Amino acid sequence: MSQVQRMSRLMVKTLRDDPADAETLSHKLLVRAGYVRRNAAGVWTWLPLGKKVLDNVSAVVREEMDAIGAQEVLLPALLPKEPYEASGRWEEYGELLFRLKDRKGADYLLGPTHEEIFTQTVKDQCVSYKDLPVMLYQIQTKYRDEARPRSGVLRGREFQMKDSYSFDITDEGLAESYALHRAAYQRIFARLGLDHRIVSAVSGAMGGSTSEEFLAPAAAGEDTFVDCPACGYAANTEAVTFPADLANRADLADLADRARPVDGSAVGPMEELDTPDTPTIESLARQLAVPASATLKNLLVKVDGEIVAVGVPGNREVDLGKLGEHLAPAVVELVTAEDFAGRPDLVRGYVGPQGLEKVRYIADPRVAPGTAWVTGANKPDTHARDVVCGRDFEVDDYLDVVVVEEGDPCPSCGAGLKLGRAIEIGHIFQLGRKYADTFQLDVLGPQGKPVRVTMGSYGIGVSRAVAALAEQTADAKGLCWPAEVSPADVHVVAAGKAAQTELALDAAERLRAAGLRVLVDDRAGVSPGVKFTDAELIGVPRILIVGRRAAEGVVELKDRRSGESEELPLTEAVAKLTA
Repeated sequence: MSQVQRMSRLMVKTLRDDPADAETLSHKLLVRAGYVRRNAAGVWTWLPLGKKVLDNVSAVVREEMDAIGAQEVLLPALLPKEPYEASGRWEEYGELLFRLKDRKGADYLLGPTHEEIFTQTVKDQCVSYKDLPVMLYQIQTKYRDEARPRSGVLRGREFQMKDSYSFDITDEGLAESYALHRAAYQRIFARLGLDHRIVSAVSGAMGGSTSEEFLAPAAAGEDTFVDCPACGYAANTEAVTFPADLANRADLADLADRARPVDGSAVGPMEELDTPDTPTIESLARQLAVPASATLKNLLVKVDGEIVAVGVPGNREVDLGKLGEHLAPAVVELVTAEDFAGRPDLVRGYVGPQGLEKVRYIADPRVAPGTAWVTGANKPDTHARDVVCGRDFEVDDYLDVVVVEEGDPCPSCGAGLKLGRAIEIGHIFQLGRKYADTFQLDVLGPQGKPVRVTMGSYGIGVSRAVAALAEQTADAKGLCWPAEVSPADVHVVAAGKAAQTELALDAAERLRAAGLRVLVDDRAGVSPGVKFTDAELIGVPRILIVGRRAAEGVVELKDRRSGESEELPLTEAVAKLTA
């Protein structure tokens, strides 16, 4: 709806300096431009300009969700414990859940996501296959007790999210609902002006099988993703999986450098070496004058309380997120000093896979049968050389558990992968029947027998999308919003005395009458220089300056992004802005 917002009456206070605690560009600029203000760690107030941008993002999301036939609902944010206890997520979410009790002592939580409640809602409302398929969504405040809220509204404890859910009676129906959402998300992010990548992802606490993330590349991103310039493969690093038969894959030869079996006859028997003060890979490689890739690193973890050793080449790191995904639903945690008590076979800093007692040994595919290593000898200040996999030790399970690095070959085609940082702005899941099984969500099928429903879950971070847009589109002068989400279509600046202000207000009204949303800087006693600086900081895409030639009917029209400007008659400026 067209309107005129007068800055003389608008609650907006711009700042010249960055907030002391701000690290990311979006955090700095959204505060400085008067869009948000901090109330507590991870808790933010959306001020009038910020609320308009947030609402504009929501409007785009809502339009595209409605377009695929999804129906909007609004579920409570305050939720009972029992549904989440039934799904296991009351415990699985751990300290991320905001938990509380009512005056009668009953347990509640503030919803981080709503799969359980949507499942119960459909169970109550849909009884026949004729009631399905159905897609439901809401745009609502979510809560997660982040240990370290940071980056402004990028990672808050309270945030706006669109979550939607599909319910079908067949896997084919689920695939169709998933495809509808995937296409809708592409349209949403294109309309918002967000550069994004669709990448394979892991499902985590959400459960289910297939999942993809929508990532907005940005230096402030907390997600790391890979993409292959040769074949287009893209994935979150936690979802990158290299084949278990790595040593035999000629197309991944670079990756298999250390995974090639050696000629056993050319390697002598295992030899112990006196290596005092070498508890790290770096100190060991330095003392023996060997590359770190020739050593075998053995990380000890606890899996549901049982000690497990994980072996990877010494020049690589164990990705605990990947390991956890492989071993889910088991709980994986690092060992502590207390875990070594009573275990003489476990010598901190000198663990080797040979001779381990009652310890499951998991290895990365690079630790292939026939490969020889320098590794711990399970004795203080002692390592062993020519320790051959398959001869001197056995691997119980091969799992891809290393942190992906730049240049690692693409699992699809073998070309070198590129790493990038990004902000997760959307995530879609084929949940399958995980929650339907938990809550026995059945409908009467076409044959008159109960049929178990299958589900999809689809999320968009609405408030996070605002921050992602700020990260991607801002420049050295301030914010620079795409037209679809900007708080106004044009920012009119009265640069001069009272006469210019009256002319600016008249121009603003003419633009409003033509159907545009107008922000007009009519503040008295504020210099033109400050107004120009604020206009660039606030970031409306087009700026109309009513200045020294206003009495002649001439104004200056400036494009915020390019910086290009031109002087032209006001009537032409209005025509150009409304074209």
